[in-house]
Amino acid sequence: MNYLLEIPDPALAHSIPLDNPLHGPPPARFKDGEVLVVQYQTSPDAIAALVPSPLQPVGDVVMVQIARWGDVAGLGRNTHEVNVMVAARYSGPSGEVSGSYSPYFFVDSDRAMAGGREFHGQPKRIAEITVQTIGDLHVGRVRHNGIDIFTGTMQYKASPSSPERLRSRVDLVTNINFKVINHIDGRPAIKQLTARDLNDFTVRECWEGPCTAEIRPSATAPLYRLPALTFLEGFYWRTDFRLVGGTVLHDYLTSGLT
Repeated sequence: MNYLLEIPDPALAHSIPLDNPLHGPPPARFKDGEVLVVQYQTSPDAIAALVPSPLQPVGDVVMVQIARWGDVAGLGRNTHEVNVMVAARYSGPSGEVSGSYSPYFFVDSDRAMAGGREFHGQPKRIAEITVQTIGDLHVGRVRHNGIDIFTGTMQYKASPSSPERLRSRVDLVTNINFKVINHIDGRPAIKQLTARDLNDFTVRECWEGPCTAEIRPSATAPLYRLPALTFLEGFYWRTDFRLVGGTVLHDYLTSGLT
């Protein structure tokens, strides 16, 4: 059977392949989200080493968000991702922006990886990710190249909490990334600090409690560079939100800082 297929105009393409782009254009609506957040203290110097100037690190807290997105049009059902975030601040000609910077990001879908890297500049890599409730414990795991590089745990729904508590140490609503894309001859094409916000952000339930973080060294997934020194609060929450386009905070190519 032959199907009638309309090939889009290349001038209007947002991704490739031309006739079946790997990811859709924004906005994307994320529904039925289940998220385990593990927070811990690390060395401020360790954070500073991974945050690109002129972005400035703030504090010594690492937030690891292990998520299952149950329903995202154009992406699929039950897509998993892990966003590793630290608090950061940018001051520029247009003002100051505070939020979370992502030095590491893992997903289990090629669509999620392509969209995050090409569009937002998120440093996504493929991994095996699970978020489960086992008895009285929430458990999140990240497995990369056959190695469990991260295991986070939290007591099951220990205490009711709020979005304000969730955002108090690292504000995940505004996410900042270092976007780098080169021309085919190796010259820089895009080198930017980008920022995007979660819109229509609805938290359906939110709980907090004691948590733990276990990191196993890996040469190609070096989360060990942010060692866990002291465990802080964990959060378990369910959410819906809309992910739309963001802004360019800083353009290294036009500023002369490359």
